[in-house]
Amino acid sequence: MPIWKKSDGQTVRIGVLLFDQFSNHCLANAVEPLRAANDLSGEVLFEWEFLSLAKSSIISSSGMEISTRGRLYQHSGDMLFVIPSYEFRGHSDALAHAGLRMAAQRYTALIGFDTGAWLMAAAELLEGRKATIHWEELEAFSEAFPDVNVVRERFVIDGDRITCTGAMAAFDLVLALIADLKGEALRQDLSTLFMSDGREGVGPKDRSVAKAIALMQANFEEPLLISDLAQRVGLSHKVLDARMKAVLGATPRQVYRRQRMVFARKLVIETTLSVSEIAIRCGYQDATALTRAFGVEFGTNPRALRG
Repeated sequence: MPIWKKSDGQTVRIGVLLFDQFSNHCLANAVEPLRAANDLSGEVLFEWEFLSLAKSSIISSSGMEISTRGRLYQHSGDMLFVIPSYEFRGHSDALAHAGLRMAAQRYTALIGFDTGAWLMAAAELLEGRKATIHWEELEAFSEAFPDVNVVRERFVIDGDRITCTGAMAAFDLVLALIADLKGEALRQDLSTLFMSDGREGVGPKDRSVAKAIALMQANFEEPLLISDLAQRVGLSHKVLDARMKAVLGATPRQVYRRQRMVFARKLVIETTLSVSEIAIRCGYQDATALTRAFGVEFGTNPRALRG
């Protein structure tokens, strides 16, 4: 279930609380889907700012320095990402506990990434809640906080308290939050953009729709007929159409075209392939056909996007 629903046009405001020795990988997997969601939609669906408890800059585990926008106590918003990663026990002190308890009053939801659940639990913000943590710390976490219902899951959404394990789970969690807040169709666009493998439990709940999308993504260069697609997932064309409309708000044909366009956009931005080659890879006969479809979908053309 969604934590809450933002009205159309409202931006979701996120604070990203970092600690020294945070994981670059975890941070990127938490933030990059938000950036891509803004890019694909052409709107500022999400905005985020890097925060700390008391420092103007934070150093990651690999030596990358992040300048912060300010101290946690100065900010509020919709979601607070808590990312301590390594050396989290050293960060679990009175300052962190007080800061997180204050943040629980100023943010709609608190989300502990990687080992963030430890700091949340130490601040008495997970008592009686279901939660998880990086699996290397699962047993110690359970012993340290007996009032928390500790489970071995990739991520856990328990109302306004959310926890997840490592960096790959962070990516899946953020996609799930995007689907809850901004729609399943956008999550599918992002899965195509990032070439996500569609792990069980992080895609559409309707297995037939999930299978159909996986088949679409595996057949961009030679697109399947929708009737053949329906047959492969064991449904009639009519039933697949109804199910996909219910889950994604669009017909299979519309979803397929959108998936191919998102992939084409990725190739335009990230490669030096010619527009003609991209057209072939995305199932279009020539550059003209791709450019026409691209313009309808994104309001621009591939060459203009490349600048």
